[in-house]
Amino acid sequence: MRAVLTRVSEASVAIGGEVCGRIGRGFLILLGVGPADTPADCDKLADKALGLRIFSDSQGKMNLSLADVGGEVLVVSQFTLYGDCRKGRRPSFTGAAGPDTAVPLYERFLENCRAHGFEPQHGAFGADMAVSSINDGPVTLILDTDDWR
Repeated sequence: MRAVLTRVSEASVAIGGEVCGRIGRGFLILLGVGPADTPADCDKLADKALGLRIFSDSQGKMNLSLADVGGEVLVVSQFTLYGDCRKGRRPSFTGAAGPDTAVPLYERFLENCRAHGFEPQHGAFGADMAVSSINDGPVTLILDTDDWR
């Protein structure tokens, strides 16, 4: 699984012009699923992402977690994180998991957010979504479970 995690002061996702998820201070997580990903990968990714200490403490050091600052989470499915741009000018997305694999893992990630004490805002898997964010810092990190194998 891959996640692009951005620290935001606010973020939202809309489908068909209607906002379906909105947060204040917290994490915007773009989440992609690969065909070999497992529930264990999902659990590890959620634990890592939600526990990152990337908010500034009183000395200005990134030392506080999402929980420490009372932050929120917006999760958006993003199969294009598995886009392969090595050949030509049109990306290939054959490296992304199909819905049979991706949907259960996406939903599991949302459940992991809840289990960690964060009620996730989210879009809809496979929908055409408009995502807006005001990045804080900016601080953006890439997490890939393939790097942990």
